[in-house]
Formats: sequence, C-alpha cells, structure tokens
Amino acid sequence: MHELAVTEGMLKVVLRHAEMNKAKRVVGITLRIGEMSDIVDEWLKRYFDYLSRGTIAEGAQIIIERSPAVFSCGDCGAEYIVNLKAKDKFSCPECGANNVELISGREFLVQDLQVV
Repeated sequence: MHELAVTEGMLKVVLRHAEMNKAKRVVGITLRIGEMSDIVDEWLKRYFDYLSRGTIAEGAQIIIERSPAVFSCGDCGAEYIVNLKAKDKFSCPECGANNVELISGREFLVQDLQVV
C-alpha cells in the first residue's frame, strides 16, 4: 500500500518540473527503481493513473527501469551485483567476507520526463 504515498510524491516532483519548464502536457515518465525496492510496478501505475487525473500528467506512459543490487566489500573493496532472483548470498564473491555495504538497489528516481 505504500505505493500510494510514493506515487503521490513522484507525481508532485513530475508536475513541479513540468510546470517550471512550461510544459503543456507530460507524455512519458521514466523511473529508475532499485531491485531491492519493494515497489510493485502494477500498483504504482494504477495509483499514478488515479492520482494524475485532471493534471497535465494524465495519460502519461510510465516506463520503469530496475537497477541491480550492487554491494561493496568492506574488506577487499570489490563491488559486485547480487542476483536476488537466484537468491545469491550477499557475502563478497572475491574474499568471502560478510562486511558488505549496499551501493545501489534501493533508489527511486524520476530519470526522464517527456513533455510537450
């Protein structure tokens, strides 16, 4: 259910930037969402359709790009991608350490706006 609040915040950002640039209509929005985010694409799009009614973003196409989970090893400095679907371990593949830090994979960014 948190997709509603996230979508509401995203729509505010989109509308603010579109209006600052004197756009008449938002036709497309590209989002970059980390693989470790628990945002469900279908719900985000449904909430967007609901919340954007009557705004210049109504009917805009939502494109979601998922970014991988990238970790950095605190022991050897290696950076590596974790395949969450394969249920990979988070430990470092180079040295086996568990002293790791998440570099990316939880982000939620408005990457691109297409306006007319």
